[in-house]
Amino acid sequence: MKTCLFGGTFDPVHAGHMVMARAVEAAITPDRIVFMPAAQSPFKVGEDNLFTPRQRVTMLRAAVAGWAVAEVSEMDMLLPAPSWSWRLVEMWLKRNPADELYWLLGTDEWAELPRWSRWEYLAQNVIFAVYHRGEPPKPRPGVRALFLQGEQHPASATHIRSCLRSGRAVPQGWLPGAVENLARKYLEESASS
Repeated sequence: MKTCLFGGTFDPVHAGHMVMARAVEAAITPDRIVFMPAAQSPFKVGEDNLFTPRQRVTMLRAAVAGWAVAEVSEMDMLLPAPSWSWRLVEMWLKRNPADELYWLLGTDEWAELPRWSRWEYLAQNVIFAVYHRGEPPKPRPGVRALFLQGEQHPASATHIRSCLRSGRAVPQGWLPGAVENLARKYLEESASS
């Protein structure tokens, strides 16, 4: 089975994430795209997420509802923090040894790949699907990668969180409607408790 894993904080999932996932779907026609929300990014230790793990999972499920190849995995939520991509791949392959695995990421993560824990292990077990806008990134010797050129989407999770915290409108088209409704509901519940 051809499977593309898409890890991230998804705090919250936004239109930019969806554009990347649609691009990988068009490029490799996977049997499934698995969104894997991180319990705690090792690069964001000490930073609090705006939304709880359960809320982020629920928003992801709302964002991919009705999309045949998309699913959400809570695998990382069951593991001790921080979240390590290699650990997710290792667990995935134990459960699905016949899968042909891709790992979707953007150019910023591609540039930082050597900082990832056990990135060489990842490179042995996945094909990186690198989403970029403009010039393709440079290949890495011995690392299998597919470069996907796509549209520039302006969505920024940092800006979205700022809008949500302050009650301002999120720019049009940055959040799937169901996600924005859930996000505002969660923040209202949090403020009233």
